[in-house]
Amino acid sequence: MRSLLYTIGSLLILLLSHDGGFTGASDAEHTFRATDIHTHRHRRNHGHRRGEEFEYSALSCRAYSASLDEFGAVGDGVTSNTAAFRDAVSQLSRFADYGGSLLFVPAGRWLTGSFNLTSHFTLFLHRDAVLLASQEESDYEVIEPLPSYGRGRDTDGGRFISLLFGSNLTDVVITGENGTIDGQGEPWWGKFKRGELKYTRPYLIEIMHSDGIQISNLTFLNSPSWHIHPVYSSNIVIQGLTILAPVTVPNTDGINPDSCTNTRIEDCYIVSGDDCIAVKSGWDQYGINYGMPTKQLLIRRLTCISPDSAVIALGSEMSGGIEDVRAEDIVAINSESGIRIKTAIGRGGYVKDVYVRGMTMQTMKYVFWMTGSYGSHPDEHYDPNALPVIQNINYQDMVAENVTMPAQLAGITGDQFTGICISNVTITLSKKPKKVLWNCTDVSGYTSGVTPEPCQLLPEKQPGTVVPCNFPESSIPIDEVKLQRCYSRRRLM
Repeated sequence: MRSLLYTIGSLLILLLSHDGGFTGASDAEHTFRATDIHTHRHRRNHGHRRGEEFEYSALSCRAYSASLDEFGAVGDGVTSNTAAFRDAVSQLSRFADYGGSLLFVPAGRWLTGSFNLTSHFTLFLHRDAVLLASQEESDYEVIEPLPSYGRGRDTDGGRFISLLFGSNLTDVVITGENGTIDGQGEPWWGKFKRGELKYTRPYLIEIMHSDGIQISNLTFLNSPSWHIHPVYSSNIVIQGLTILAPVTVPNTDGINPDSCTNTRIEDCYIVSGDDCIAVKSGWDQYGINYGMPTKQLLIRRLTCISPDSAVIALGSEMSGGIEDVRAEDIVAINSESGIRIKTAIGRGGYVKDVYVRGMTMQTMKYVFWMTGSYGSHPDEHYDPNALPVIQNINYQDMVAENVTMPAQLAGITGDQFTGICISNVTITLSKKPKKVLWNCTDVSGYTSGVTPEPCQLLPEKQPGTVVPCNFPESSIPIDEVKLQRCYSRRRLM
């Protein structure tokens, strides 16, 4: 009992001494301030000269909040704020068991190196706030490769930690009023191209081994490599993001759910030099041994531009398995391919139960692309007998214009890709299409209501009618998750 009273007393002292204290509220009218509650509510309802309240949507609301500038940060775009971010998160982590906390990033240009997130925590960016990622390698710790990959993606060995990083967390929200996180990736891209990096480039966000993640209402620019990378995690909501990178820069993927369960990606706009969405689950023997699939993935209302890559790619690192992927209401513009399945001998694993419907495409090299001979191996120890299983792949209700080649579908000899269904798809060709419109090998399935006429390995089912491919009527659990309406107080700048 004494220990509990001491903890509560310490928290109250901290609140009273912190220049106005931490405040927060939700629809349940939670108010956790060490001053008079009645006075606080009166000020909240009638305004207060020291601050204003803002509203946002989140998986969880927070009891306490603080502003980054209270920790000595300077938003001039030049001063390093790494220590301020780390101090702020450390201080706010004390409230994890007392209703959680929010760190407000006000208007300004906030230069920072990598910092770790904490549980029951919200990072909130003002609309005119820009987080500028440091371009100094020394601002990024070198960490171990992911166990499901066995090595870094760029180089053998370790990798630079991400700008925003977290592991073994619960209930993490990264959101705002469409504020910006700028990776300032150009120096990293040059070093990678010239082979000057000893370790794999950092991502903008990587959250590992965690449950309850929200990333929403923000703009991400110019990551050194992948932009958003949840891995070994579950119950993830990603929505309302704008992700922009030069279309000539490789590996600047938009969002990469990797060995994750129960993920919802919606209402995002992505321009990338690589795949807009890349679904992964580990690389060859390392992914097989780790054995953690990506499953229960929902993607909807996505707009993508990627001239040299896919709108949605499944693989090529898919050795832990990918299953139950549902994508709908997708717009693709000037992209290499719509949905692409990438795998190879030695990958093992599977891609199965994929459902896509309601896709509109304009200026595409391919609409459908599957390949069983993609990519390299992490090392020479992969198993050449580890063959991937690709089955039950369903596409329906699509329109594509200005297409060079409708389909390039190449399975693996002795390991066919099976159960392919393509229904109600109209493809208009470009002025100079390929001579062979459907190139199909080692695949099987059927089509219905598809023009131009598909290859013989995908015969028309019930000629003259449109037979729909499967799309599950039941929902996955993450689709039932609703965001709360939250309130928090910020200072007038």
